[in-house]
Amino acid sequence: MGISEFEVSYEDDEKRVRGAILTQPVRGLDPHQPVCVQANTTLREAVEAMNRVKAGCVLVVGSERLVGILTERDILRHVVGKLGLEQPVSAVMTKNPETVGMDHGIAYALHKMHVGGYRHVPIIDAGGRPVGIISVRDIVGFIVSLFPSAVLNVPPEPELGIPRTPGGA
Repeated sequence: MGISEFEVSYEDDEKRVRGAILTQPVRGLDPHQPVCVQANTTLREAVEAMNRVKAGCVLVVGSERLVGILTERDILRHVVGKLGLEQPVSAVMTKNPETVGMDHGIAYALHKMHVGGYRHVPIIDAGGRPVGIISVRDIVGFIVSLFPSAVLNVPPEPELGIPRTPGGA
């Protein structure tokens, strides 16, 4: 029995996706500009900054160098019901977070995210200054962009009973 046209197309798509993830640098994700705060910034101010730009984290800097990251997860785990929002971000930030450079591969960043359980990874320059941030969403968006429109336009399957609401997880 021969290989169907769909199977050949699937294999070609798989090779293209795998090749792009393994060869493209992080800069190909078009990283976002990071929102940066100082270590003595209050948690309230950091949360307000995150909400203002709809970011899932802020990078904490000292003398322009990255010293930490404060994420939504940090706030949920360490702040809600435990600390007041007037505490400094340094009280709950992750110190010396894992980072990548613009020329590191997407696969390298994805591996760090997977192994560490991170949703965000700061991008720094050679001097340790933050120059960007990438998220799992950025990588998923990159992967989705590699698929043909026929795959992306598959209609939902209402018989599965899964509600299709915006913002659903």
